[in-house]
Amino acid sequence: MTTPGKSQPETLEEAITAAGGPLKLLRSSSLGTTIFPGIPAEFTNWRDEQRAWKESVALLEQSYHMTELRLRGPDVMAFLSELGTNRFDNFRTMRGKQVIMTGPDGLMISDAVVFREADDFLRVVGPPTAANWVQFNAGKTHHNVTAERDENMIVPRERRDVFRFQLQGPNALALMQEVVDGALPDIKFFDIGEFTIGGKTVRALRHGMAGQPGFEIYGPWDDQKAVRDIVEAAGAAYGLRKAGSVTYGTAAQESGWMPRPLPAIYEGETMRSYREWIPARSFEAAGSLGGSFISPDIADYYVDPFEVGYSNLVNFDHDFVGREALRARKEAQKRKKVTLVWDNKDVFDILRQSLTIDGPRAKFISLPVPMYSSFQVDAVLLNGKPIGISNWMSYSSNAGAILSTALIDIEHTEPGTKVTLLWGEPDSQRITVEDHVMREITATVAPVPYFDKSIKKDSAAKAVAA
Repeated sequence: MTTPGKSQPETLEEAITAAGGPLKLLRSSSLGTTIFPGIPAEFTNWRDEQRAWKESVALLEQSYHMTELRLRGPDVMAFLSELGTNRFDNFRTMRGKQVIMTGPDGLMISDAVVFREADDFLRVVGPPTAANWVQFNAGKTHHNVTAERDENMIVPRERRDVFRFQLQGPNALALMQEVVDGALPDIKFFDIGEFTIGGKTVRALRHGMAGQPGFEIYGPWDDQKAVRDIVEAAGAAYGLRKAGSVTYGTAAQESGWMPRPLPAIYEGETMRSYREWIPARSFEAAGSLGGSFISPDIADYYVDPFEVGYSNLVNFDHDFVGREALRARKEAQKRKKVTLVWDNKDVFDILRQSLTIDGPRAKFISLPVPMYSSFQVDAVLLNGKPIGISNWMSYSSNAGAILSTALIDIEHTEPGTKVTLLWGEPDSQRITVEDHVMREITATVAPVPYFDKSIKKDSAAKAVAA
């Protein structure tokens, strides 16, 4: 409850109480979709910037928007294994891992990429939902662990610990081979390599954010200009495009990663102490819930790791938060992740109707990112009956259509199935949402990822060549 005499809530729990419940809190927030700070919306144009990770090479900026939590101490691995669903006995130094974290009910709180740089040093890099959960648990664990937070730069400041950017696309490997001093180390998938560029020591995680081969390069903040200048100068010959902030928000779409599920934290006694710890100014408290899917139960907006495609990242051979609940959920799966391809004619009709001055307007579809809330959840129907929800969406210049990542009933996941996406927000309470009429969009079920991933192909080719 809000303490008597206080004018504003100080914690998420107090904000929920003051609003009259979690759904009222989230549905009344005027916060729109996330703005990625530190870079312009477009360096050139988002259409060609998107095509670069498919046809040449894209530079995706990560220095500003991601929260980093640095974990140190002799018990860092024992501590992390109690939070993550993953297998950890194979998590050696100089390797990265996408870590999945659930609450006691087995529902997802967040995921993040963890960099193990030493036996006693981990970097947890990702959204604030991940950093918050790890930091909260580090503050109450019996393990010998310390947590130091390096906040994102949504609120600008002069510097951070490290700079970070990705090179993604079919030309990424060749570009990397040119810019490094000497020979580029053979960095296996999700391993971390160390080398120099222009005499500056950097490290790189080998992976592929946009479903294409790539490297996540990071190093000391003060070295970034020297490194960037060399990469950008050499990149001109490889068709390098720097991705602006609106382009960055679309990079996950083709690979099928669901960047922002609603964290399963907003109700229940088991999560009360966490809600009482999270500040009212946090992303979880300030974020907005939008879209056409309307339910009186906030649990209907949560997801579990299996339905969003993380079955290979769940290992029951160790104890972790939510283990037994997640084991039960594994045997009761009803939904599966798919890609939905929105019908262009319907999209263009809605765009036209949203801009008309005659008659009722439709909800505007902003390109390339139609999301107009922090957490977007739209209803998916088949023959007028609900069959699932659509979450993250963006226009793909490589697909020539808007794609969205959806969870729908397993029996309707056959590629080619025609479904209906309900577009708009009924009875919206948010000033960022214009008056509009609801519209239907025909969508076609497609595989996820939408394009075949080729993130490991160049590594195999290199091994053969060697």
